[in-house]
Amino acid sequence: MSDARPAPGCEMVFRWRKWDGSPHWRHECVYLGADEWGDWLGQPVGWHSSRPGREFTAEAANVTLVPRRTDFALTVNRDHPNGMRIYIDLGWEVRWSSDPLLATGVDMDLDVVRVEGDRGTWVDDRDEWAEHSVRYGYPPEVMAHLEALALDLEERVRTRVAPFDDATADTWLDHLEALRLPPRLGG
Repeated sequence: MSDARPAPGCEMVFRWRKWDGSPHWRHECVYLGADEWGDWLGQPVGWHSSRPGREFTAEAANVTLVPRRTDFALTVNRDHPNGMRIYIDLGWEVRWSSDPLLATGVDMDLDVVRVEGDRGTWVDDRDEWAEHSVRYGYPPEVMAHLEALALDLEERVRTRVAPFDDATADTWLDHLEALRLPPRLGG
């Protein structure tokens, strides 16, 4: 783990893996800067994300907070076509690698989602959590911590307490848009 960070505007990667070390999501990002909550990364419209068997191109600008805590990453979308505003990946060892252009984490399945409209806010992927807890043998203390954290984050998102409010992320989304980074061709 490193305290080194790239310069704001510098391209970088956020890479997730699963508990057994197998690859998961890889997101093309740009470093935006830091505030009291942690470090913020941006993904402009048209930038690429992929994992084994699946890939997509960002349809909406989004920013991700890598907090000083190491058990989640908060992503906030601007004008997502499906109304998804917040997506929190619960994780383990979410942090900067020794390479300042690479943030990493272990995806722990549970997610907290906020969608504009009737669906609201909920904890997602409980089925995957149950399946993977057996497959990967998650330790009981890790499971207890993350289950409690998921409920806490769900409440904090629902009540829009910073940094889960709109204003905090909108500041970083504005920084991302000011960079005027073009879409990527061909991922």
